Amino acid sequence: MDTIYALASAAGKAGVSIIRISGPDTLRICADIGAEIREHDRRLVRLTSEDGSLIDQAFAISFGHGRSFTGEQVVELHIHGSPAIVTAVLDRLNGLGLRLAEAGEFTRRAMDNGMLDLAQVEGLADLIDAETESQRRQAVRVFNGALGKLADSWRSKLLRAAALLEATIDFVDEDVPVDVYPEVNELISAVSEEVTHEAAGVRVRERVRDGFEVALVGPPNSGKSTLLNRLAGREAAITSDIAGTTRDVIEVRMDLDGLPVTVLDTAGLRDSDDVLEGIGIERGRVRAQSADVRIHLLENDLAQAPKTENGLDIYLKSKADLSDTTSETSISGLTGLGVDRLLEQISDYLKEQIAGAGVATRTRHQVALEKASIALGTVTSGLESGALPVDLLAEDLRTATRALDSLIGRVDVENVLGEIFSSFCIGK
Repeated sequence: MDTIYALASAAGKAGVSIIRISGPDTLRICADIGAEIREHDRRLVRLTSEDGSLIDQAFAISFGHGRSFTGEQVVELHIHGSPAIVTAVLDRLNGLGLRLAEAGEFTRRAMDNGMLDLAQVEGLADLIDAETESQRRQAVRVFNGALGKLADSWRSKLLRAAALLEATIDFVDEDVPVDVYPEVNELISAVSEEVTHEAAGVRVRERVRDGFEVALVGPPNSGKSTLLNRLAGREAAITSDIAGTTRDVIEVRMDLDGLPVTVLDTAGLRDSDDVLEGIGIERGRVRAQSADVRIHLLENDLAQAPKTENGLDIYLKSKADLSDTTSETSISGLTGLGVDRLLEQISDYLKEQIAGAGVATRTRHQVALEKASIALGTVTSGLESGALPVDLLAEDLRTATRALDSLIGRVDVENVLGEIFSSFCIGK
């Protein structure tokens, strides 16, 4: 296997930059550039060029095999972060025959060496991209192995259920329970309930990662763009008294109590002979329909506002600054009246959606979970009706197990044999 290297910290001038080296020749290469260090060690070293001249004084940290991020021998060189020093050290390593790491290769090696599972790799990617507190918390849970622990628990139960079914086929003797179906049903029911719950929560968890959408909808000149600018804290949209000023969806990202939110300013809803405005209105309708929250801004009767089936609809009387009377349904993007109350309402709703949504965060997870759920449903129905042969039910259990194994990048169903031997003392 190649020994690889790369700059592990951000490019550009810094107080300290970190260069990471991983692979079988790490310690030898480090010794060649003056960083003589043991397998698991840390020390101040002098990095030298080919002619022996000093490049930089650095702090080297060595992580032994099985004790590093990649699982291989790793050395991190903490050098002074000037671009000239970084370039000189990287060139020196390249000259000694090391290969520059490919994108994500350190993490790929960590997974290949069993330091991370596939879900943890995804969690690490999300953690690096996290912009809000809710994104960080969600990513940390996945990176810390929460989904892997669930998958291991499900796998253990399904292996036990499969072992019981297999035993009725191949190992009918005094050590095998006569009626294994009640325990099989109990195991499958427990897994199925948890899998269904996880699959149902994927969409919300995806929104935490990618951002919730809040759409501002209403007729022209209802104050949508003014409210958007108030929420954004800047002039994100052009405002005027001319109807049809906003012709396309304008997006503003914001952090709402730790939640990632994209606010959408849509074109004013009306019948228009203007082709371009009509396209903008239709785009706004489509985006609003799929948004998590829709804020309907109206100047007249709130009861006439359109109703939708998904997400939260909030109906408000806009331009409260022009009215002599105000209420909890009034808002003004110009003065800020009612804006804090609106943000609190949105935040409470989104936090309620997140609560108890589970740890599966990606469409890939949802597909695997739903595949497992279908297979488990087939087994449950087959056990109840007695219409399916036991060997087919066992195969459906293996299908469910493989689907759940794919969550963490492990596809291995041969362990069912080990479960049979350990549970029933077969072959003693």
